[in-house]
Amino acid sequence: MNLLRGLALLLLCQSAGEALARLAHVPLPGPVIGLLLLFLLLRVRASHTPVAAAAEPLLAHLSLLFVPVGVGVITHLALVGEYGVRMLAAIVLSTWAGLAVGALVLRAALARTGAQA
Repeated sequence: MNLLRGLALLLLCQSAGEALARLAHVPLPGPVIGLLLLFLLLRVRASHTPVAAAAEPLLAHLSLLFVPVGVGVITHLALVGEYGVRMLAAIVLSTWAGLAVGALVLRAALARTGAQA
């Protein structure tokens, strides 16, 4: 029963995020807003067990979610050949930017708490 409650909570957060993104014309994707809503929901202790019950099987089969992406890449190999270098540059630069921002946020958080890195 916890699995169904957890799936319902996950789908509710994503649906609410989609609805908020469309109604408020926010320049963020609905799933990102849904993730923020889930983060707020997880502050309530009662939601931990159902969400964990739903997340564990989803994470166990996470690799299956990459199959459609792989098929899409194979289907559009010509586009990958044409734009592959640009896509690789975008992936590398965005990864480095994410790592840099994460490091800066961690440094600021550690400085705020007085912990040593």
